[in-house]
Amino acid sequence: MRQSNLARGALARGETPVGLAVIGAGYWGPNLVRTAQATPALRLEWLCDLDVERARAVLGSYTTVRATASYQDVLDDPAVGAVAVATPAATHFDLVRAALEAGKHVLVEKPLTPTVHESAKLVDLARRSGLVLMCDHTYCYTPAVRKIRELVRGGEIGEIQFVDSVRINLGLVQPDVDVLWDLAPHDLSILDHVLPEGVTMDAVAASGADPIDAGRLCMAHLSVWLSTGVMAHVHVNWLSPTKIRTTVIGGSRRTIVWDDLNPVQRLAVYDRGVDLAPAGSLDPAARHQALISYRVGDVLVPALPEREALREVMAEFAAAIGEGRPARTDGGAGLRVVALLEAASRSAAAGGRLVPVSEVSAHEKHRPLIEENA
Repeated sequence: MRQSNLARGALARGETPVGLAVIGAGYWGPNLVRTAQATPALRLEWLCDLDVERARAVLGSYTTVRATASYQDVLDDPAVGAVAVATPAATHFDLVRAALEAGKHVLVEKPLTPTVHESAKLVDLARRSGLVLMCDHTYCYTPAVRKIRELVRGGEIGEIQFVDSVRINLGLVQPDVDVLWDLAPHDLSILDHVLPEGVTMDAVAASGADPIDAGRLCMAHLSVWLSTGVMAHVHVNWLSPTKIRTTVIGGSRRTIVWDDLNPVQRLAVYDRGVDLAPAGSLDPAARHQALISYRVGDVLVPALPEREALREVMAEFAAAIGEGRPARTDGGAGLRVVALLEAASRSAAAGGRLVPVSEVSAHEKHRPLIEENA
């Protein structure tokens, strides 16, 4: 695996690695430990977990990294400049706020927090403190999504006409969140990352079901309305025996098809679509007959480098700290995704009504985000 350009640049400049503590040794924490240790711009100091024996098992016998069950030990250590939080979503707010108040930069697993209000408070606290708050929206750092962003923002596909995304598998029913909050953050963060400048996701209509009586939604469909009037559709499901990870972004010139499970052709750009007769080019009767024509052209399969996305996440976190700039998937990106998820939850609970994103965040505009003793 090649080192990222960001990591190599840090070494070339002779910068001191940033001391890092990983919080959480469960499902995702070990991946953060592994990639942190492979990132020259970071120096792993601690692995913190309530089950300290589990943390020691993750680290192994031959390591200088310390294991602890005490989060305060981590926050009190001046060698720690940053923490990476990989714990259940309900714990994120308290852990991230404590780290920011201790002067630590923070990388946090998705979702940023379970509510818009908590996410907004953390974004504001990071801004006031001059600290990096980054969301681990891992898919945004894959070569495929980077290429999609380049194609969409570069105008290669023209104006977006539709988005259709499917993320289904026979997955783990989570004990603390439903399928919306477990799987949809991936698709929503990708859309947030690749949409053209100035195009926003403004409203959500969602419906879901719990056919196995798990006590939470196990499958759901989201219709997300863009500020351009275009609809993006997202399907998430824990119950499918077939694993599918596909996204189709249709444009007025070309269409992108991303199949994340196809290593041979992960990304394809189709010069196929529907052309409309220009208004005024024909008399009304003739235009009705020739309104639609179908365009069939070539298929381009871009060459994509093989890079592990999580290593790119770690390198970006270190680079944002070193350069004193926001990360590409900063707290603001995390807040936007949480606002969409909260709108989706409200919509599903209300029978699928369309919920404007502004409805869930309007109350934030009229009260201080940082409250005493909150």
